Amino acid sequence: MMKKYGLTAIALCLVSFYLFPLYWMYITALKSGTEIFANPPTFWPENPQWMVGEVWTRLKMDVYLWNSLLIASGVTIIVAICGTGCAYVLSRIRNRWMDVVLFIVLMMQVLPSSLMITPIFVAFNQVGLNEVPRTSVILAQAAKVLPLYIVLCRATFLQVPRELEEAALVDGNSRIGAFLSIIVPLARNGILVTSVLIFLQSFGEYVYSRSLITQRALQPATVGLQSFMGPNTSDWSGVMTYSAIYVTPVLIIFVLLQRQIVSGLTSGALK
Repeated sequence: MMKKYGLTAIALCLVSFYLFPLYWMYITALKSGTEIFANPPTFWPENPQWMVGEVWTRLKMDVYLWNSLLIASGVTIIVAICGTGCAYVLSRIRNRWMDVVLFIVLMMQVLPSSLMITPIFVAFNQVGLNEVPRTSVILAQAAKVLPLYIVLCRATFLQVPRELEEAALVDGNSRIGAFLSIIVPLARNGILVTSVLIFLQSFGEYVYSRSLITQRALQPATVGLQSFMGPNTSDWSGVMTYSAIYVTPVLIIFVLLQRQIVSGLTSGALK
């Protein structure tokens, strides 16, 4: 019994340590500029300042959030369509070279965006994609996260028995029909979890958006955060309020999909 309570206490401490920055962001958004730099710091605002409406209106956050949503949705759709089939094929091929192929796929994920942005900018400029900057960001980010999606979805497809697919083929289904009607529904939790991870990662994309999008009306929320940062001073209360508005939809998505996420995690989606 004591061991159980001890492990529970350790788990609560770890969760508190992990969530403390989130708590600090929200309460700092309610503090005045003077109270933010108070020493010792206050763990609850003495005179709460509600700046959500001001920040939302002054920076037109609806435009920034719409751009982030558009980029993240576009990336997720492209990656899900292209990556699901690739992951399925890799899960059905069993030979000694498969580990080499997976290693190469993972190495594509290791390359940092800051390293790839220059050749991507030059290539997109030559084919005219820089004229449609949001599309260029979607394509660049999709290429960046596609290897991660393939590797994670492959683990999900490995959990689906091959006998079910063979039975569908015997019953007269085509290979594509068996894939769409049998394999994909059984692997839906893993596909959903991986797609959510890709969406959240793309929702916070910064490097490609900062480099490829010059028009402020097309920039996502990650780039818009720089509006509070100046050469000599920074509006930290505005930064935290902006961050709170930006992070809250992500938390809502996680809460609404937590059952599916847990189901996908336990079904092999992230093994």
